[in-house]
Amino acid sequence: MNSLYRMGGLLAALLLSVNVYAGDVSAEGAWSRATAPGQDSAMVDMSITSKQAATLVGFSSPACKSAELHSMTHEGGVMKMREVKKVALPAGQRINLGESGYHLMLIGLKAPLKAGDAVPLTLSVRLANKRIVKIEATAEVKPLTEARAAPQDAGHMMHHNHH
Repeated sequence: MNSLYRMGGLLAALLLSVNVYAGDVSAEGAWSRATAPGQDSAMVDMSITSKQAATLVGFSSPACKSAELHSMTHEGGVMKMREVKKVALPAGQRINLGESGYHLMLIGLKAPLKAGDAVPLTLSVRLANKRIVKIEATAEVKPLTEARAAPQDAGHMMHHNHH
């Protein structure tokens, strides 16, 4: 009976440590812009903070058919997007994806994004110990005409190119 209590205590400690690790990574300020008629993709920006070194290795959303991590660079005066497999999350640093040259792409939207909508996201983050944790987030959909429009948004509204 005593070993049963010890096993229960060990199991409880393991379950609690899972919550602590997932709690070490937070996502906030997620947003996207409302889509224009005929637009079937959208970008999402957000800030992610990890208490320990970690890596964003993917994400998903029921709002779209596929989801990709992208980098954006200026090359010869042209904004270029490329899919990337991961984004580093240094320990203790708040990483704003947009300011760092990254964003999340929702591809094959199942319905237009309208201002005021909330888009559910599940981020996959690999911790230093190689464990993958899932972080739930919600992106607020802002009006197309909002003053915070970033230059890269125009390219996403017109077409989606991989280079």
